[in-house]
Amino acid sequence: MRAGQQTTDIGSVLTFPHGVHPPEYKELSCTRPIERVPFVDEYTLPLGQHIGAPSRPVVRVGQVVRRGELIAEPVGFVSVGLHSPVDGTVTAIELVDHQNGQLVEGIRIRTDRFSPQVFPPREAINPSTLTRDELIRGIQMAGIVGMGGAAFPAHVKFSLKPDQSVRILMLNGCECEPFLTCDHRVMLEQAEALLDGTMILAGFLHPERIAIAVEANKADAIKVLRQEVARQGIPVEVIPLEVKYPQGAEKMMISAILGEEVPSGKLPIDVGAMVSNVGTAVAISEYFRTGKPLMERVVTVSGTALARPTNVLVPIGTPMQAVVDFCGGITHPEPRILLGGPMMGMVQKNLDVPVMKGTSGILVLTDREVVDPVTYSCIRCGRCVDACPIFLNPARLGLLARKGLWLEMEEQHVMDCFECGSCSFICPSAIPLVQSFRVAKGLLREKKIREQTNQ
Repeated sequence: MRAGQQTTDIGSVLTFPHGVHPPEYKELSCTRPIERVPFVDEYTLPLGQHIGAPSRPVVRVGQVVRRGELIAEPVGFVSVGLHSPVDGTVTAIELVDHQNGQLVEGIRIRTDRFSPQVFPPREAINPSTLTRDELIRGIQMAGIVGMGGAAFPAHVKFSLKPDQSVRILMLNGCECEPFLTCDHRVMLEQAEALLDGTMILAGFLHPERIAIAVEANKADAIKVLRQEVARQGIPVEVIPLEVKYPQGAEKMMISAILGEEVPSGKLPIDVGAMVSNVGTAVAISEYFRTGKPLMERVVTVSGTALARPTNVLVPIGTPMQAVVDFCGGITHPEPRILLGGPMMGMVQKNLDVPVMKGTSGILVLTDREVVDPVTYSCIRCGRCVDACPIFLNPARLGLLARKGLWLEMEEQHVMDCFECGSCSFICPSAIPLVQSFRVAKGLLREKKIREQTNQ
């Protein structure tokens, strides 16, 4: 048995060195089946919903649009299409609120209240009849991005260079963030579509090995997936991983399953690994089988200040207030709102912003879960060093950050930090380590851009 491997009733579980074990809170919503949020009167769709260039509108004010119709086209390669979530009328193309707190260009659509809002299935697309470029272009125009929260354009990740090959295609079903259970429910309720999307990807990536990685606290999902794999007779492994944060980070999955480390400054494909979220595979299946673009997604709505935590299927552009109201509303007078999980999520000042393609969770928490801690001096305990999954020295980086020594931080590999928050979580002095690293990385990127511009 290899290091980091344990035996459970679902078989051996693998893991990576270091990491932390925050409280899970998954019991609030993990048994709740996915429910559809009713359609609302108006939808707001920011054009920049993914990493890369924002989409460009192809509709005009007053134009009638149909559910699934393209309303904004990609601008460049690192960009994707945007589609109407409803039958309705474009009422404005203007600056709208974004989840990051900025005003960005977006499209507002008033819903046709007399429409049944049914997406008409289109003729299925046979992936085997497409060239690689046609398939990549189709995924781009369908607006599909990584559904794990980062919202990186899926077609960019799947575009291999001539000298690249895939040793292993990994589907990420770990969902290691506390509270979040949307991927868990997708695996339970949409296993057939998940495996279909996986095999579509395998058909043009030609991996030597295919695996779906699931944390061991989702034993029911592991069982369902293994049964579906056996029923279809396909070469897919369902691999249990230890329950530990950040087990779902792609580099940590590679470490756990392959026992290899992605070198500093490199990507998973540089070690022959391709990692994709399970929700992304379902979206790919839906596009090729029905022509349905990414215009809605499953979101976990949870938290101790919410009346009815659950998982919901939400049209992109739905106001978060409508989603929270559907889940019974807020039960605490002064709630804290987070988008995503509590370890890497983004704080929101209100619920007026819309659900976007990268919205995996809406958390409504009380002051018991979210506190404003008093920060003390570093006591050199080394807990952050033991917790860091990529073997950085957060204590040293934090000291350099306080002194403004950004170049020295770069020498200490701060750019390798993926901001999982393990160091901040474990720090007994409540030092906001990951926040200081985020600032340093932003300044270093700006410095690099200025240098390139002046050349």
